[in-house]
Amino acid sequence: HRHGALNGKGTIMAGHAPEVAVKEVPGAKIAIISATWHDDICSDLIKGAERACALAKASTTVIRVPGSFELPLAAQFAFEKGFDAAVVLGVVIQGETPHFDYVCQGVTQGVMDVSLKFSKPIGFGVLTVNTIEQAIARCGRPESFEDKGFDSAVAAIALLLQK
Repeated sequence: HRHGALNGKGTIMAGHAPEVAVKEVPGAKIAIISATWHDDICSDLIKGAERACALAKASTTVIRVPGSFELPLAAQFAFEKGFDAAVVLGVVIQGETPHFDYVCQGVTQGVMDVSLKFSKPIGFGVLTVNTIEQAIARCGRPESFEDKGFDSAVAAIALLLQK
């Protein structure tokens, strides 16, 4: 769908997302796990993930957690309950303290650890941005140039097919 990313000057940066046809995975159970911080943006990310899963004919359950830091453990709980894949969604915005770096690194490593531990895919749709405007540009609204909720679900579905 959308290609490239806008830099601060409004021009397109390098990096073209491949066009991906969503393959069907009927019967697959996918947990869509979202933080509640920046709930309006997370709701848009959830809609994108749900749209991709519907195209794949997978069943979904939306699970809400307080913040992005809780996403890895929630994914682990979902796998323990029998879900085939997970999509983790959230928004972490750069502040004036190192909190951003610790949260982003912890979430990223935690999600990877859980995915590898269970040998199950986790689509990573956590927006790590400098501003709320950058998050909106990536959350799948009509004015957005990316739909990370959709894209992260497509990635999880693609890996389900390789198992």
